[in-house]
Amino acid sequence: MNETLSAADAVPPPPRGARICYRQARSRDAADQAEVFHHAVMQGASAHYSVAEREAWAGALPRDASAWAVRQALYTTLVADCDGRCVGFLELDLSRGRIETLYVWPSLSRRGIGSTLLVHAERLLREQGLARVDIEASLVLAEHLVRRGWREVGEEWVERGGERLCRKRLEKALGLVET
Repeated sequence: MNETLSAADAVPPPPRGARICYRQARSRDAADQAEVFHHAVMQGASAHYSVAEREAWAGALPRDASAWAVRQALYTTLVADCDGRCVGFLELDLSRGRIETLYVWPSLSRRGIGSTLLVHAERLLREQGLARVDIEASLVLAEHLVRRGWREVGEEWVERGGERLCRKRLEKALGLVET
């Protein structure tokens, strides 16, 4: 399915009392993932990155479903689903023990969606026998991860569309969970 959502079709905030479900991504989620990524970068990162930096970052990945469908084949992708729409997602490289991306629709941030996606990712990693997970996180995400027990192990600069963006390298030990 190769469709792109217009601004008018963008993912609306869920109605009060709406239930968020967490599951593996499906190909039909790809168009929503593109929109979640774009809006999370352009709106959600505005306090930490300039407009030029955010435009370069958002432009690094196409805003169309086909590119995100390909990424679903590369990474284990978990989504937060509200009424059949992807409102957040996490891409996980199980073989390397790393989280590639974590994005949530900006109006739904700080509601536990990203944290719940992380809990599911950590469970999958533990099931693979891994003892730790790492991520290269934006300045937006890094501050939240540190509060959740992640440890900063360095800083790096990446180039996106001619702009240099700062991000943090973080890691977390995966403790055992009793069942």
